[in-house]
Parts: sequence; C-alpha cells; structure tokens
Amino acid sequence: MSFGTPYPSHPLILDDVRGAQKMLSGVARVTPMEGSRYLSRLVGAPVHFKCENLQRTGSFKLRGAYVRISGLRPEERAAGVVAASAGNHAQGVALASSLQGVKSTVFMPVGAPLPKVAATREYGADVRLHGHVVDETLAAAQEYAHDTGAVFIHPFDHRDVIAGQGTVGLEILEQCPEVRTIVVGVGGGGLAAGIAVAVKALRPDVKVIGVQARAAAAYPPSLAAGHPLGIDTAPTMADGIHVGRPGDVPFAIVRELVDEVRTVTEDQLSAALLLCLERAKLVVEPAGASPVAALLDAPETFDGPVVAVLSGGNVDPLLMQRILRHGMAAAGRYLSLRLRLTDRPGALATLLGVLSVVDANVLDVGHVRTDPRLGLTEVEVELHLETKGPEHCAEVAAALGDAGYTVMP
Repeated sequence: MSFGTPYPSHPLILDDVRGAQKMLSGVARVTPMEGSRYLSRLVGAPVHFKCENLQRTGSFKLRGAYVRISGLRPEERAAGVVAASAGNHAQGVALASSLQGVKSTVFMPVGAPLPKVAATREYGADVRLHGHVVDETLAAAQEYAHDTGAVFIHPFDHRDVIAGQGTVGLEILEQCPEVRTIVVGVGGGGLAAGIAVAVKALRPDVKVIGVQARAAAAYPPSLAAGHPLGIDTAPTMADGIHVGRPGDVPFAIVRELVDEVRTVTEDQLSAALLLCLERAKLVVEPAGASPVAALLDAPETFDGPVVAVLSGGNVDPLLMQRILRHGMAAAGRYLSLRLRLTDRPGALATLLGVLSVVDANVLDVGHVRTDPRLGLTEVEVELHLETKGPEHCAEVAAALGDAGYTVMP
C-alpha cells in the first residue's frame, strides 16, 4: 500500500483537504479534543475524543456541505441546492447554504424527529416532508433537482464533500501529533475517506479504523468483493451511519487507505452512548458513539494513543430516553422482570421488602389481573428496577428465588 500523494487510484489528494481547511477557516469550528481516563485505562494507552458533536449544527456534516457548495458555478448557485436527509446532512446543507447566500431545499422523511426538522428550518432551508423511508425521500429530492435545476448535494459521494470531511483528520494531527490509531464511524464512507486521505499522506504509520453498525454494515462485504455492494439493512439506532451501499468515491479511498472496518452491536452502541454521557459529560448520538463501542468491545486491540471521532450529537430526546434505558440494561444496571403473586393484601409489600433488602431501586410497578392465563387468585406483577451491574442482577434474582418467587420468562 502506497501513501504518497497524489493517489492515482482515487480523485483526492492532501492539497484538496488543505484547500478545504482554508475555505472552512472561520466557518467550521476547530472542535476540541477531550481525554477519556476510563477508556485510557481499558486500552492501556491514552484515548482522546475528537468532539465533532460540538461542531456547528451538531455534527461534522457542515464541513463537507460548505466545501461542496463553495465549489458551485454562479449559475448553479443561482439555481439553488437540494438535499435529502433525516438529520445531520440536512442541517449541514441548510447552514452552509445560508452562509453563502444560496437557496436550499431539504427533503426529510415524514417521521423525522421534530427537533431536527425545526433546526433545519431555523438554519434557513425550505423543508419538505416526503416519504416514510430515506429512499423515498431521496427519490423526491432527485426528482426536484431534475425538475428545477437545483444542484443535488450528496451526503458523502462527492470529492468536495470528502475533502471537507478530511479537515477533521488534519485537526487531529495538529491536536494530537502522537496519535497512532484513529477510530471513526462509517456509513457511506465520506468521513473515514477524508480522514484517511489527510492522515495517511502525512503520517502513514497511523492506523485508521472504521466502525459500522452490524445491522447496516455494507463495507465488509463490499471490501471482500472489491466493489460497492448494496445490502438489506436491519433497523439500527445509529441512523447517522445507516447506509445500505457505500459511495463509489469514498469506497475507492477506504479500500486503499483505511486499515480495517469493524462492526458493533446495538447493545454496544447504547453502552457507548451511556459512557459518553456519564463519564465524559458529552451528548453523542449512536452513530457518533460507534468508535467508543468498538473500543469497549476489544480495547486490547488498539494501539495508543487513540483518537475516537465523536461525529455527531444530534439525538432526539425521546430516542435518547429509550437508548439510555437500553444501555443501562446492557450494562446490567436496569432489570425488567415479571412474576406472579397471590392477589391478597400485603403481597406486593412483601415482594418490595425482598427487593429493599438487596438494595434494588424500584422504578416502576405494573399489575395485570385480567389475563386468561392467570388463576382466579393470581396477579402478574411487572417490575422495572435500577441495579448496580450484572452481579447485582444475579443477587436480585437469587433473593427472589430464595423467597419463593418464580420469575417468568
């Protein structure tokens, strides 16, 4: 593998990223780098967070969108731009367009979170809700581009977009020159590709490791096949990297320059988000937490110092609530169980007394009395408990068993 510039197999070189950095000066923030003592102990070397969740619009997307729109010809700027997105790209295009006096139209799915829709409008875009899945929204945006002449701004499959995202890599090298491994989430591949172009040109010894949600991991089979493949994806909380096919332009770069692409589960993503919130006091969306999930999964496999790119922090509050509960359950700190009691006065109090002895905090109690599976004198109780970890969960289960209760599957 050769890391010299230019790279003959793909259309991007270090000078493109440096040019993008100059273009973004005073527009995009140089986001901070924060250390993680917890992950550093796990890895056995310093681990830092590159906090793109603190970027304007809440993600790295502004960088690529601004560079792409800056490169439009006058007649293209006059026609305006159009994009399709459920969130981060929408906001990036909206702000980038407003800053440059270009009219933007953004198509978003009907079910897009209301805070993201409101933010996109506030950044200056004409938001149009269309379709219930991103593919339908994308088709509507492309049809609008065809009918009006507006320039379609792709979220990752364009060299200017990738050059803009690559400025994250330049900042990492400036802020942490001793870095040996950079871990970054991968959807279509624009961010990972841009970082790899910048970093490998200047520091070919630095490893760049991509991370995908296992439910939407198109890169591993595509890399094995040697060309982009479309896959059937499953639902994932990491909507920011939920992409069914790699982009042609970023794929060529990722194949040549990215050292490895790993996958993480939904449980690992929710545990990572919880860690960012509790330990680092950072609000990070599931896609942005994917590098942290990979570090938690196999900390001993990363050469440090490590920089994990937290690519975004735009998460709907209702989704955050569900994810945090999921993350607590995955970490053994939240336990849901059902059991049957004899429906008599004091039965629930006796049960709660058992839980009190083992220091389990009862968050919620539900009763079912009308299920035909129940006996005439039975009641089903559903409990939601806050616990202290897997060992404490086992202690709670043992205490209930010793007290004569049978936990239902």
